[in-house]
Amino acid sequence: MSWDYEVVVVGGGPVGVAALALLGQAGISAIGIERESSVWPQARAVHFDGETIRAFQALGLGEQAMARCKPMADFRMENEARETLFSHPTGQLGTQAWHDDVMFHQPDMEALLRSEVDRQTSVSLRSGTTLTALEHIPDGVRCVVTDAEGATETLTTRWVIAADGATSTVRRLLDVRTESLGSDDPWLVVDGLLDGEPDISGDMVFLGHYSRPALWVRLPGKRVRMEFKVMPDDDPQEITTPAAIERISHGVLPTNRFTPDRAAIYTFRARVAERWRVGNVFLAGDAAHQAPPLFGQGLCAGMRDVANLIWKLSLVSRGLADSDLLDTYESERRPHAHYWVEQAATMAGILQTTDRKTAEHRDAYVRANPETSVPPSPALGPGLHTAHLNDSAGRLSLQPRLSDGTRLDDLVGVRFLVAAPEDMIAGLSPQLQEALTSDGETVVLTDPETFSDLLTSVNGKAVVLRPDRYVLGVADTRKELGALLELVPTLKAALTPAEAAPLPQ
Repeated sequence: MSWDYEVVVVGGGPVGVAALALLGQAGISAIGIERESSVWPQARAVHFDGETIRAFQALGLGEQAMARCKPMADFRMENEARETLFSHPTGQLGTQAWHDDVMFHQPDMEALLRSEVDRQTSVSLRSGTTLTALEHIPDGVRCVVTDAEGATETLTTRWVIAADGATSTVRRLLDVRTESLGSDDPWLVVDGLLDGEPDISGDMVFLGHYSRPALWVRLPGKRVRMEFKVMPDDDPQEITTPAAIERISHGVLPTNRFTPDRAAIYTFRARVAERWRVGNVFLAGDAAHQAPPLFGQGLCAGMRDVANLIWKLSLVSRGLADSDLLDTYESERRPHAHYWVEQAATMAGILQTTDRKTAEHRDAYVRANPETSVPPSPALGPGLHTAHLNDSAGRLSLQPRLSDGTRLDDLVGVRFLVAAPEDMIAGLSPQLQEALTSDGETVVLTDPETFSDLLTSVNGKAVVLRPDRYVLGVADTRKELGALLELVPTLKAALTPAEAAPLPQ
């Protein structure tokens, strides 16, 4: 079938524009639809982890993204008495070969992503345009859009990626419900510029004050953010004034040194869409999940969504994989995002209690169990790696830095990686060896100096990574490696029944 575009991306925020940039990198024809006429001038997300910067690296934007970020030095939590309950150093160079935690001003990052979309030839972003209807047609989707002048146009597409935010039009049109994982709580979000040093220590501080829970964040340059729980007796108009902000911040944001960009009340929600795929439509970013901003994983999760989805769309688009590969998007990503939303909702409940006795019990528990303040990252849900589950399969891989300083992904690109000793590769069938050599979607590394740290991290003799840098599986024998390679869509045709023996389930 012929479509106007192979993909229509609804939503021109960072997740939608990142999807467009990845589609452009893959050479897929796509258009983005964004109702706003320009980049939203105010910040929403402020935190990236090392995995997200690695996603920018995949677009060739790693160094440019880091130049717009401030590594976060530490975060801590304090109680009503201003006692620190736990403190963790952060921002060091981590397993992703980038800083573990960085802070940024969202409009700067959106501008960087949009410049990459402008550079690509197969994709474009149409601003000032609103999606008004969509319906499935044979082998695709029909979208009706309206521009700022009221002109209506119909676009046909093979797939739709809905990255249109928490109030997603696409989710509503498809009647997709959301699962609530916590309470809906109004918070005042204040962004702006602070002259001089702040009267608070730390780059991110959970202010567990039962009189008014709050959050402090230090951003690049003079930019800062504070968030305050809205209390029942607050006047919504008065609490957003500079004088009120100085009062409830206990002088951290004084009127004579702080210039606000924004002071607005938002409702923090913990929601996960019950379905992430409806036919040829995929939900991503806030359209699929929303979390209270306690671990800074909201936008990170959205970037993971599109990093997971786009390489699969690319292989299916080019006939290199069966369409059932797309079923693994929801099965892998939804449990992963659900975990982070649940963790953030739990932490929100811990942080924002306004009951004195409950806060005292919380303080005692947090002091005794500081390790619970940093949840471990989860594995993906069941999917492409399921048949080879072990301690590393489905988990984000290490990115080694080579002796010359090169990061491993810069050698591999957005492709599969097979890292194995030369003798293990030589033990594979001639057909599979030939397929590995000729397959442009798979990189084979046999030099131990290149991947020894990677193998150590997964405790195996060989490893296969997916294009999104998650571990497909680990092998210790030639038979296990052959069976593992059977999961690589572009290599399946080269395998004979004798080559791949199934691994234990």
